Amino acid sequence: MNTKKCAFTGHRPQSLPFGFRENDPRCTALKQALRSEIIHMIEDNGVTYFISGMALGVDTYAAEIVLDLKAVYPEIKLECAIPCKAQREKWSQNAQSRYLEIISNSDKPIILQREYTSDCMQKRNKYMVNEADYLIAVWNGRSSGTSTTVQYAKSLNRRVSIIHPETLKIDRI
Repeated sequence: MNTKKCAFTGHRPQSLPFGFRENDPRCTALKQALRSEIIHMIEDNGVTYFISGMALGVDTYAAEIVLDLKAVYPEIKLECAIPCKAQREKWSQNAQSRYLEIISNSDKPIILQREYTSDCMQKRNKYMVNEADYLIAVWNGRSSGTSTTVQYAKSLNRRVSIIHPETLKIDRI
């Protein structure tokens, strides 16, 4: 049986309408939309394997949601695609603890390269899209790493779900 896989891409907190304020109702609503789309992937598309790039913001939210959903869907797996060993070095202590907690509960943490390079995040994004059948993107439509990842996924004919962070409207393409 071929395992169906879904990767995540999306904005860092500073590019989201609520910033780092996760107690903001808009963040709560975004996480609920993301959770609903992940459930859609599981129930309607048969996805059992999810890949998070482990960046702050959307990647972290998605990874935590997948881990939480394992209680309902024990067959699902989470891969943490870590772009480089130093990914978390400049983050707050709280963000680093959260990151390590996700990794310790994941099914497959993978470090894609040892050292940071200017293109390691793009390499991580390409790796995730290459591995996945589906992509869930939280994207505001502006030029960014997320837009590049969405365009790359489209070029490979991956099915993409775009959650618009301001409206929470979902486009499936």
